[in-house]
Amino acid sequence: MIFLNDFKREYFLLKDEIDTAIDRVLKSGYFILGEECNKFEKEFAGYIKSKYCIGVGSGTDAINLSLRAAGIKSGDEVITTCLTAYPTIIGIIEAGGIPVLVDINTENCLINEELIKNKITSKTKFIIPVHLYGQSVNMEKILRIAEEYGLKIIEDCAQAVGATYKGKKTGSFGTASAFSFYPTKNLGAYGDGGAVITNDENIFKKLLQIRNCGQKNRYYHDVHGINSRLDELQAAILRVKLRHLDKRIKRRRIIAGIYDKNLKVKKLKESENNKHTYHLYVIFSANRDKLKKYLASNGIQSLIHYPIPIYKQKALNYEFKDNEFSVTDKLTKEILSIPINSELSDSEVETIIDKINSFKD
Repeated sequence: MIFLNDFKREYFLLKDEIDTAIDRVLKSGYFILGEECNKFEKEFAGYIKSKYCIGVGSGTDAINLSLRAAGIKSGDEVITTCLTAYPTIIGIIEAGGIPVLVDINTENCLINEELIKNKITSKTKFIIPVHLYGQSVNMEKILRIAEEYGLKIIEDCAQAVGATYKGKKTGSFGTASAFSFYPTKNLGAYGDGGAVITNDENIFKKLLQIRNCGQKNRYYHDVHGINSRLDELQAAILRVKLRHLDKRIKRRRIIAGIYDKNLKVKKLKESENNKHTYHLYVIFSANRDKLKKYLASNGIQSLIHYPIPIYKQKALNYEFKDNEFSVTDKLTKEILSIPINSELSDSEVETIIDKINSFKD
């Protein structure tokens, strides 16, 4: 079976370094907010080229805590995309915000920046651009809108660690930025994990408290916080993987280039001014479900990211106008993610191409 993500193969490639890191933590006897987390935070902030990093329990918490530290109030509206993982929305709601959805661009499935202004009201306080599939939203346009209307930007970088826009890494544009280290991510832990990046010292200090039950000093809870901390084992593993991240992204980009050249189907393109990291490689098919079954019968795993637009999720009960999300509606019936993990062999890539090109609608 050719997997979308081959965790076993990845582990055995890094086994000695991973085992050493885990052994170091176990022998230390220290598992929460210790040296490993502290060092990872510094290393990851350096990688993004930002001042501060705060390790948290998940990417969802990273969005929630970023909004809270940036001053969100109950009922504030937060503009974001209609095509994202639902945890983006959970983070907004948990912080007391109201998600306001915008349709996507046809060519890259990212938020349509030209439609954002239509959704801005007196209650709008934040924009959350989601760098979906591994490439950046047009941050130049987002920054211009935010400045014009006095809005704060919280970047959702869950799928785009290492991606750049005009040479600058995603996560370094916003008031704060949320990262996920869920195992499927290009920089994935062996469990849940996340981080917030910011250049704002006040937000940094607030986050240190909020993530640790609101404590500034032990047992003194000055603000309402939650328990959301990146544990030492995950931090140690992430430190190892961070050292290999750029090399692994390079391999993904090589595979994407082979797909771009040889696949005879419609696929997403790398947008102008972007360095795409290909967390996912997405193709389109009018007979997507049939193609998915065909690939599975030939030993190739594929998944749909995401089959149900956010506005249709029952948990949200979103009010919308007819055709308001027409592009999202169309593309979610056609999108399919195929394997692009950095462990794929050249022969496996050739097999995937051959089977997709041989598919009969």
